[in-house]
Parts: sequence; structure tokens; C-alpha cells
Amino acid sequence: MKGYKNILFCTDFSEDAEIAFVHAVDLAERYGAKLHVLHVLHSTLRYSPTETTEHAPPGDVTYASPEVVAKALEDLKRRYRDRLTQVRDVAWVAKPGTAFVEILRYVRENAVDLIVMGSAGTSAKEPTHYGSTVEQVSRRAPCHVMAIKNPERTYTL
Repeated sequence: MKGYKNILFCTDFSEDAEIAFVHAVDLAERYGAKLHVLHVLHSTLRYSPTETTEHAPPGDVTYASPEVVAKALEDLKRRYRDRLTQVRDVAWVAKPGTAFVEILRYVRENAVDLIVMGSAGTSAKEPTHYGSTVEQVSRRAPCHVMAIKNPERTYTL
């Protein structure tokens, strides 16, 4: 079995991401790996990485200023920090951009050897959905990608 040194957990705060978090933590504990927790600020505007819908009025878009990114980082830590009792080395990252692009950039810059993410995120529910982030990441990543499915959700053909 391959050992992992740097595990990246990507979250959009969806139900599948919450389930993936449990797996990412388990693997980080098992291998004594550094856990990188990454959130790319959500935007419906795929090619406008400086704009986000997070921390904006409902139905509006705001500039992903350093203050907005800092607030997103604090939200990220608040949501997951208390559940990381056994993981000793954690990197917290929130950034604006196109999710799959920023994930792949982070992977290459930080020698990530495993990406753990939910198989279906919040963007799948949008009318401007451009394709699955997990699909884009898994096609292009230089490392293993683990897409965690919600066992409660049934998929029909």
C-alpha cells in the first residue's frame, strides 16, 4: 500500500464534502500525513476568479477582497478545526478562483500525493453548471484522487 505525506481535502461545504472530510482525516491520521484543507470561494462566473457569491447579499456577487478571503478562511477553520484532534500538521487555505484550476495549482505547489473530495458538490445544482470539479481534477491531477460519494444518495441511469 502506498503511504501518503500530503493529503489535500477540498471542500465546498456540500454534504458529499462533509463525508469526504471524515475519510481525509482518517487517512491523514493513518499515514501521519499533513492535511491540507482547501476551500475555493464559490463563484458562478467561471472566468472571473476575483468575484464570489460568498459573503455577498443573496443573489449578488462581490469582489473577493483580502477581507472576504480572510473571512472565508476563518469560516473554514471554524467548521473543521475541532474535528482534527489527532491530525498534528494542518494547512488551512481559502482562495478565490475557478475551483479545479486552484486545486490543481495547489497540488503542484505543495507536493500533494492524494486529493480527497466529495463526488458531487454545490455547483451541480446551479443553472450555469459547467461540469464536475471532481471530473476536471481527476482528469488532470498528477496524483491519486479519491471522490467520496454520499451513500444515502441514489443515482439513476
